[in-house]
Amino acid sequence: MTSTVEAQAVQRRHAEDEFAAELAALAAGDDRPRPPGWLLSPAAVVTYLLGGTAADGTVIIPKYVGSRRLMEVAVATLATDRALLLLGVPGTAKTWVSEHLAAAVSGDSTLLVQGTAGTPEEAIRYGWNYARLLSEGPSRAALVPSPVLRAMADGRIARIEELTRVPSDVQDSLITVLSEKTLPVPELGEEVQARKGFNVIATANDRDRGVNELSSALRRRFNTVVLPVPAGVEEEVDIVSRRVAALGKALELPELPPAVDEIRRVVTVFRELRNGATEDGRTKLKSPSGTLSTAEAISVVTNGLALAAHFGDGLLRPSDVAAGIVGAVVKDPVSDQVVWQEYLETVIREREGWRDFYRAARRGE
Repeated sequence: MTSTVEAQAVQRRHAEDEFAAELAALAAGDDRPRPPGWLLSPAAVVTYLLGGTAADGTVIIPKYVGSRRLMEVAVATLATDRALLLLGVPGTAKTWVSEHLAAAVSGDSTLLVQGTAGTPEEAIRYGWNYARLLSEGPSRAALVPSPVLRAMADGRIARIEELTRVPSDVQDSLITVLSEKTLPVPELGEEVQARKGFNVIATANDRDRGVNELSSALRRRFNTVVLPVPAGVEEEVDIVSRRVAALGKALELPELPPAVDEIRRVVTVFRELRNGATEDGRTKLKSPSGTLSTAEAISVVTNGLALAAHFGDGLLRPSDVAAGIVGAVVKDPVSDQVVWQEYLETVIREREGWRDFYRAARRGE
C-alpha cells in the first residue's frame, strides 16, 4: 500500500488516484443504473470525462474537450459485449481517454499492454515463472497472468495501447477472449472465464509506420470510435491550456501568469502546417513530415514554461517557445527545414505582432 508521502513523490499519478475525490463524489450521488461490475453509471462516466458538477457540488473538471456524442458512444460500447477501439492520429488523446475510461468504469487504469512490434503472445494471454515451472511443473502458482487475464479474473477494464503495432498473430489471440469471454489454459486443463465488468479498450494510429492491419475477425469484435483533431483554434487552445496547467502543477513548475497568447501562437503554427494552409485559407503551405499533434503542442508550451520560470523573467515569451516549435517541425533536417524556412519567410515574417517570434525562430534554426 502506498503511503501519502510516497504518493506525493510520484511524478505522475494514475487517473484513479489523481481524481479519486471526483470519482468518489460522483459515485456517492449516482442514482442511475450501473452495468454489472461498474463503479459508476454510464451517465456519470461521461460527466467525469467531460466535466460538470457532482450531486454534492464537487466540481468535475473536463478530462476530454470534444464531442459529447463520441464519449457517449464510447461509454455505451463498454456496457455491451463489444470491445472499444479508439482510433486517431497521434495527439488526439486516445491514451488519455482510455486511461480515464478505465479509471471511471473499474477504478483501475493500470491493466495495460503496451503494443510494439516485439509484443509477445504472453503479454495478452499468460506466461510462466520458469523457476517454479521446472521445479513444480505447470500449476496455478507458476502461471504469470497478463494484464488482460487479470482484468478477466477481476471483472475490470484491460487497456491495449497501439494495437496495430502488435504482430498480427499476437493480435488474433484476442479473438477468443473478446468473443467467448474466456481464455483457455491448456497446460492446466482449465480456462479463465471473464467476470462481469470485463472489457478491453484498445488504441490505434493507422497513419503510423509499422502498422499491422487488424484481421476482419478481430475488427468485428471492436466498436471503433474515431477521435478527431480539435475542430478549431480556440478548442485546441483550451485543450493545451488545461493540460499545460495540469502538467505544470504535477511537475511543480513555478507558477506563471496566464500565457494564452503564446499558447495560441504555438497552436496556430501547428494547425497551419498540419493543415497545409494558413487559418484564413489565403496561403497554401507545404506540410512537414511530423504530425504536429496537440500532444506535441502541449510539450512545446510546457518546455517553454520551464525556460521562462528558470531562465527567464517569469513571463512566457516568444523566445521561450520558438526553439521548441522549430524542434517539433524540423524532424527531417533536409525536407522539413525547407518547409519551415518557407513558412517563416512567407507567413510569419509578414504577420502583425509576430516580429519577436520571427527573430527568435530565426536564431533557433
